Amino acid sequence: MNVLFIEDDPMNRRVVADMLDVAGAAMTEAESAEIGLKLIDERDFDMALVDLRMPGMDGITAIERIRARPDAKAKLPIIVVTADTAIDLRERCIAAGANEVLFKPVAMDALFEAMGRILAGGEGDVIL
Repeated sequence: MNVLFIEDDPMNRRVVADMLDVAGAAMTEAESAEIGLKLIDERDFDMALVDLRMPGMDGITAIERIRARPDAKAKLPIIVVTADTAIDLRERCIAAGANEVLFKPVAMDALFEAMGRILAGGEGDVIL
């Protein structure tokens, strides 16, 4: 499995990379939404993990741009990974096209459960 993680914080990227390594998944890092979108243009990914609060383009805008693509990459499974606790966060993420929402710090079992559910075709949900 090849996962793209769009996240500006290098420590958060490292923690998730270590988790995915345990599962045998490869992770490509993008330190900004702009870089993440460019990587999606250039490569194929099985899933994307997207932070919401980043300098430049935010995660919601990045998700909307992925979903607006005219090709099959518009259906890329997306898990939001965020420390944001806004009351309407889930609704905004789902409206933008996210499949799941995970809150930082992300637990390995919650990440793997969300990934498995999405890959199995399950409905998205918020994992606390």
